[in-house]
Amino acid sequence: MTSIVRTLLVAASVTLGATGAFAAASNTPTQYQPDPALKTETVPQLRARVSQACTIIQAKLQSGVSEASLSRPCDCYAGRTMRSLSADELQAYRDTGVFNDAARAKALTALDACKLPRPQI
Repeated sequence: MTSIVRTLLVAASVTLGATGAFAAASNTPTQYQPDPALKTETVPQLRARVSQACTIIQAKLQSGVSEASLSRPCDCYAGRTMRSLSADELQAYRDTGVFNDAARAKALTALDACKLPRPQI
């Protein structure tokens, strides 16, 4: 009987450990809820969101650089990224609020083209 209980406890701990590992490996925070407005926003509105997020992230990455000075390169980044997305990638962004792997690769290419540093993942 004790061996059955021990086996069940080991199985339960392995399952919980695997769940935690999958959550930790995810690029999306586990409690993240995408903004419902993403579903109905136009592509120019989505582009503006991406540009604003870029400005905030780049200001943190490049300490001492003002958000205002990042407006032009982040507009470049947002425009290039949004133009490069396929319909499926755009829908995935609307559904999740984050770029999927294919869109992320395109976004990294846009960062390079607009001479912005890549965030460390």
